[in-house]
Amino acid sequence: MALLLREQKLSLRDIALRLVITKGKKKGQHPSPATVLRLLREHDESAASTRQL
Repeated sequence: MALLLREQKLSLRDIALRLVITKGKKKGQHPSPATVLRLLREHDESAASTRQL
């Protein structure tokens, strides 16, 4: 979902506000923009390493 929202050129803050944590202690809360940034970076790095193989 975060990837789709990023493609729509939404800010990290707007993406975080549209997402909801579904498991764990923070269930039902929104992630922080920093968490969204970290997860998107991890996704981009893993996608880049997969493309290089």
